Amino acid sequence: MRSRNPVFSRRGFSRDNGYAGFDAAPQAGGPAAATQGNPYAQGNPYAQPAGNPYAQNPYAQQDQQYGTPPQAPATTGRMTIDDVVVRTGSTLGVLIVTAALAWALLPVDDANINRSYGIGIGAALIGMVLAFVQSFKRKASPALILAYAAFEGVFLGVVSSVVDNRIADGAAMQAVIGTMAVFAGVLIAYKAGWIRVNRRFYGFVMAATLGFVFLMLVNVLFAVFGGGDGLGFRSGALGVVFGIVGVVLGACFLALDFKQVEDGIAYGAPREEAWLAAFGLTLTLVWIYMEFLRLISILNSSD
Repeated sequence: MRSRNPVFSRRGFSRDNGYAGFDAAPQAGGPAAATQGNPYAQGNPYAQPAGNPYAQNPYAQQDQQYGTPPQAPATTGRMTIDDVVVRTGSTLGVLIVTAALAWALLPVDDANINRSYGIGIGAALIGMVLAFVQSFKRKASPALILAYAAFEGVFLGVVSSVVDNRIADGAAMQAVIGTMAVFAGVLIAYKAGWIRVNRRFYGFVMAATLGFVFLMLVNVLFAVFGGGDGLGFRSGALGVVFGIVGVVLGACFLALDFKQVEDGIAYGAPREEAWLAAFGLTLTLVWIYMEFLRLISILNSSD
């Protein structure tokens, strides 16, 4: 499966790696014909006997034919859910620490707000570059991912401080609670089977996200060259609607992230791929947090 994050596309649990995929119905000609030309039904190199001495399983081909991820062998060097939790916790931990430091050390009073905001924007640009570099690397780089989290944390700390101190008191905590609630809700719904992640779901989410991002870019261009709030997609009642859409899209990408992790573990992905899972989850959570923060700002500006 090739999944993308709302903010940056990323390599990882993709058809290039081949160990993750959505359900694929059998086609005439057997498994080889079923996978040909289908980005969601690429073979799993970790389940092939020729490339994996631990995968001598007579049922492996049957599992691939019917789109069922084979069970990963209990061997060292394979990604587990504990690996994903630890890496994600480390990445979010770095982000939270740097955000707290930025909040405490970069004041946003009238005398210092321009300097602090400038540092925050600079950190965001550096974080974006690091995220793009990691996105185009075939292998996870823990140093790049943690550096991205550090710079992104500085940006979030400054922006959160500005909103909390100058627009809506308590906005940062409300956004954190909202993000945690969305994460928990999507995880429960995914594990309960209420969310079915398949090709149709993936296509709908990607189409909706492309449309959303395009409209936001048009709005920014109108704001830059025409002044004001552009087309009004980020202010007033229309801004609230688009903020809610942004949160919903973030929740959909969480479901895709959970599917990636589940398939990676089932297919016996290497342990270092847990860093890619942590990277993707962090990107998605940052997206949801920013949408909540923007929603709170719009609602309080309207009071």
